[in-house]
Amino acid sequence: MSITATELKQNLGKYLLLSGKEDIYITKNGKIIAKLTNPHQDKVSTAQSLFGILPQDADINISKEERLAAK
Repeated sequence: MSITATELKQNLGKYLLLSGKEDIYITKNGKIIAKLTNPHQDKVSTAQSLFGILPQDADINISKEERLAAK
């Protein structure tokens, strides 16, 4: 569901309840600026949604080293 920031301000309680069942995307000037979501959502399905984003040969240790070297 997508709502404006003004709509969220006017009906905060309603959208807090709805966020337990579905993600609420908040827009401002037509652009998504935030997402209201359930903190107890199924973590397995969230993790599965990330599969395919990282390359097959991704290595966390190499990534950490690269990040530290960039500082």
